[in-house]
Amino acid sequence: MKFRASQLGKLMTSSRTKGEALGQTAKTYIIEQAKQDFYGYRTQLMNKYVLKGLEQEQDSIDLLNGVRFQNYVKNEQRAENEYLTGCCDIITNDSIIDIKSSWSLETFPATTFELKDLSDYEWQGRAYMYLYDKPTFELCYVMVSTHPELLSQFDPIDIHEVDHIDPAKRITSITFERDKEIEIQMAERLILATEFYNEVLTQLKNK
Repeated sequence: MKFRASQLGKLMTSSRTKGEALGQTAKTYIIEQAKQDFYGYRTQLMNKYVLKGLEQEQDSIDLLNGVRFQNYVKNEQRAENEYLTGCCDIITNDSIIDIKSSWSLETFPATTFELKDLSDYEWQGRAYMYLYDKPTFELCYVMVSTHPELLSQFDPIDIHEVDHIDPAKRITSITFERDKEIEIQMAERLILATEFYNEVLTQLKNK
C-alpha cells in the first residue's frame, strides 16, 4: 500500500487510547482506502473551491513567477517509495513549492496571522521533502481573479476580480524545514498503517 502524501496528516494523528499507535482518524482513513481498493471505487471531493484550484493553478504559478522573476513550471513527476506517493506542484533546486489558489479575497490569508490549522499541509510538505529529497517546503497561498464560469449569480464580483491589486499583495507563504527525526516517526507510522491496511483487506477478502 502506498499512501498519498496529501493524506499523511490523517495517519499521523495520535490515538486517545493508551497503548494504541494509530488514532481513530487514521484507522477510519485506512479502512476507507482498503474498501475503495477492494470494491474498486474512488471517492472524489469536488466543489467550487477545489475546481478553482485545479483550473487556475497555472494562473497562480504565472503570478508567482511575475512577482519573483522566476520561471517555475508545473511539476508532472510523481515520486514514490515503499509507503508513500505524491506529486508536488513545483520543484526547485533546493525546495518544494505547493500552490493553494484561494477562492476569494475573503478566504485568502492575506497575513500569516490567518494561517491556521496547517498540520495537514505541513505533513503533506514533509512527505514531499522526504520523497523528493529537498531541504525546504514552501506553502504559497495565491489570489487570482476567479474565472467567470466558476461564479454564480450570488457571488459578489468585488472579492473575485483582483487584477487591480498589486500581485505581491496577493501572495502569502510559509516555509517548513526538513526534519530527519520527524521522518523517522513518519516511517514508523507508515509501517503500522500498512500493517493495519493489510489486516482490513484480509478481513474483507475472508468475509
